[in-house]
Amino acid sequence: MDEIAVLIPCYNEEKTVAKVVADYRAALPGAVVYVYDNNSTDRTAALAAEAGAVVRHEYQQGKGNVLRRMFREIDARCYLLVDGDDTYPADAAPAMVRAVQEHGADMVVGDRLSGTYFTENKRPFHNFGNSLVRFSINRLFGTDIQDIMTGYRAFSFNFVKTYPVLSRGFEIETEMSIHAVQRRMQVENVVIEYRDRPEGSVSKLNTYSDGAKVLRTILRLYKNYRPFAFFTALAALLALVSVAFFIPVLAEYLRTGLVPRFPTLIVCGCGMVAALLLFVSGVILSSLLAQDARDFEFKLQQAQRWQREAGSAH
Repeated sequence: MDEIAVLIPCYNEEKTVAKVVADYRAALPGAVVYVYDNNSTDRTAALAAEAGAVVRHEYQQGKGNVLRRMFREIDARCYLLVDGDDTYPADAAPAMVRAVQEHGADMVVGDRLSGTYFTENKRPFHNFGNSLVRFSINRLFGTDIQDIMTGYRAFSFNFVKTYPVLSRGFEIETEMSIHAVQRRMQVENVVIEYRDRPEGSVSKLNTYSDGAKVLRTILRLYKNYRPFAFFTALAALLALVSVAFFIPVLAEYLRTGLVPRFPTLIVCGCGMVAALLLFVSGVILSSLLAQDARDFEFKLQQAQRWQREAGSAH
């Protein structure tokens, strides 16, 4: 088991990967630096190996797929995840690692948004998107994570070995943040100085399509992790619409004793039944979620036991 594993997922990062590997080897002398190449068509893998990294490959495209393989294959007491585009400073790495090793943090977030991100990043829609995602998640899930979509994070062994990687692409950062909040894991923020990509290095993130995926991920995870609130809100909305259409029918009946709009009455009745079913679904799913939370605590205990056994074996 490694003491510290630096994880660098890469796709066509030959302009920067050698510098990134060298920087993190210098910042964390005892760490093992892993570069996972995700079907690069340039010299990313060769340059990473020359710089001293352990190079492996993931042939399913997408950052989520790369992280899934990384988390499966690598055992370490502390993991540091960083992009290979040289936008994150290596001098922040020791502080992030210490938060895991000494403070017992499960996830440490490299917070760009409280630093230089808005002045360094030249893509205004990215700035807006990051702020929107941060606001949405902090409001919906009642947390205080300062940078939801940062690719610079440190993790404990327990987090990595109990986190189910479900996303395939860049929405993985959002998923990790919500998972940590929902599972009541200890999350800390470390402010970092973000710098934009060097000239010649091209971002793989599409502002609009990947932004839409992130928003869909937030909605999906809110449904999964807050089912009572999600289904109750839908039930309340459907019930209000049904009542709004029912009131004129009721008023007509009270005035004349007749129901001239019988189809409307039937649709309103069906709407109220559907609202009741949605509410009951929320109650049932919230009960299942409570059981899932208890099961997860046992998984954490299992992971802790694996870590102790692996440590004693070494």
